[in-house]
Amino acid sequence: MNKSEAIEKAKKVKFVILDIHGILTDNTLYYSDDGKKSECFSLRDRLGSLALQEGGIDVAFLTSKITRTDEQVGKIYQIPPEKLWGTSAKIGKLDEFEKESGLKDEDLCYVGDEMIDLGVMKRVGFSVAPSDGSVEAKAIADYVTEAGGGKGVVREVAEFILRAQGKWETVVEKLTQTT
Repeated sequence: MNKSEAIEKAKKVKFVILDIHGILTDNTLYYSDDGKKSECFSLRDRLGSLALQEGGIDVAFLTSKITRTDEQVGKIYQIPPEKLWGTSAKIGKLDEFEKESGLKDEDLCYVGDEMIDLGVMKRVGFSVAPSDGSVEAKAIADYVTEAGGGKGVVREVAEFILRAQGKWETVVEKLTQTT
């Protein structure tokens, strides 16, 4: 897909759904000596999430299981608990969400990086993969970010969508005054 086609699809986005691992993280798990797991999340992506929301585009996390870490990150990214979706039946969750919200496939953006994400990526109006995503995800994505997972993917996606919709400068001005 070329950039002008991606821009046209991004203009229609009303809601962004983010996979967590490989998008908000670089897919690396850290373990301490006592067995506790941790991951690294980018504050640049927090700004991307805030920019989308300031631009009138809601955001949700969709991953196989929401952990306490994901809940904490959701708070930092200002994602309400009801938009933290934990299920490996991602297509089923998409169906349920569209029925509840009245949104359609073309209104949605999904950002995913791996085989488990392909079904949703093929269905939504605007699909995005990070530069270090799987070959399969990048092959079907409408847009592939320059950033890798955990390195500002959401920030880049937010700017792309909001620029396509002519909202970027207004959002930047508002965030400059509130952050």
